Amino acid sequence: MKKLPLFLLASLLFVFNSSAQEVSFEEYDLSNGLHVILHQDNTAPIVVTSIAYHVGAKDEDPERTGFAHFFEHLLFEGTKNIGRGEWDKIVSSKGGKNNATTNDDRTYYYEVFPSNALETGLWLESERLLHPVIEQVGVDTQNEVVKEEKRLRVDNRPYGNLLAEIKKNLFIEHPYRWSTIGSMDHLDAATLDEFIAFNNKFYIPNNAALIIAGDIDIPSTKKMIQDYFGPIAKGAKIERSFLKEKPITQEFKATAYDSNIQIPAIVACYRTPSFTTRDARVLDMISTYLSNGNSSKLYKKLVDDKKMALAVQAVNLSQEDYGIYALFALPLGETTLDTLVKEFDEEIQKLQTELISEKDHQKLLNQFENQFVNSNATLEGIAASLANYYLLYGDTNLINTEIDLYRSITREEIRDIAKKYLGSNQRLLLEYLPKTENQ
Repeated sequence: MKKLPLFLLASLLFVFNSSAQEVSFEEYDLSNGLHVILHQDNTAPIVVTSIAYHVGAKDEDPERTGFAHFFEHLLFEGTKNIGRGEWDKIVSSKGGKNNATTNDDRTYYYEVFPSNALETGLWLESERLLHPVIEQVGVDTQNEVVKEEKRLRVDNRPYGNLLAEIKKNLFIEHPYRWSTIGSMDHLDAATLDEFIAFNNKFYIPNNAALIIAGDIDIPSTKKMIQDYFGPIAKGAKIERSFLKEKPITQEFKATAYDSNIQIPAIVACYRTPSFTTRDARVLDMISTYLSNGNSSKLYKKLVDDKKMALAVQAVNLSQEDYGIYALFALPLGETTLDTLVKEFDEEIQKLQTELISEKDHQKLLNQFENQFVNSNATLEGIAASLANYYLLYGDTNLINTEIDLYRSITREEIRDIAKKYLGSNQRLLLEYLPKTENQ
């Protein structure tokens, strides 16, 4: 993360009215298929230029995992008109910052500038799309960067491989079965031609959405977008066909080991539906009910009252195709992992057979209202939300209406969805244990 000029930092700290309000936007397509979304807010002299590509780890060759995340790094190497090492210098010289993120479903690049540098942001992103320089020196450089990132964030971090172990056991057919950061062996074995082919397939205008948010003039912004992105050729249509997972009908167990930990963990994992579904949103509420905050049911029970756990968490990791619902705990003292599972089951069974109280239901609604407002409290948040809702949900206006879906969730639905997806016969029980010399 780069340091920001003080005036820019102060502007970014601005948040909108604390009550949910409609986010206005305009969207249209260029002739090459690039989807454009514009959000005008002249409150502060700031603009976000961002572009989201519908490519993530799930789009990779099983023998070349890690490509999508690798490109998040590689495409900062430079272009025909931007020399190696010059990208960040250009951004900082205009008083801005830039970054990128990758997950299993999409890759997202963005810049934040004073609004008088809008054209610079558009030029940079058009260059990334039109004139990337993919050569061996850049591949070799970023290969080392990614390896260091994997060492710091995964391999040498306590519980750093936990999600990877969950995914490889919970998914058998679907490409969610491998980690987003991928295999270093796969990256080492890849040829330059393979990197070029990946770029040519996925980094095309008709697989992307350009989002501009902030202090802009709509007509002049549209003209600049047409000037910079209009001439880019449309790419070949991308065909996707991912194998479906068979339903889990019987509990199964797995064990993984981590040399970075001393305290074992237990995780109960359930395969859940796409985040585009209403059911996934109900599961979001269930995870918040169980473990969000010190007054949540599992935390209060296992950490505060019974002192059985050092930590406990329920999380719904929902994605475009499937989700992972996980109950995680670290035992305290002589508490066994099996005991923690029994405690999980007791709380889940209550959800499946009883209605939560009206007070708890109202608390959940208030929490989601607050989360919704906060997610759109900055221009960066708005740009990212617009990108995700269009690219992954297929409905940009969810930035205004998704909160209504959460508001409409009833206590009865919470009970029924817990019963539908969180059965003990529908899960993986993963024991994540300290690794010893004998293992």
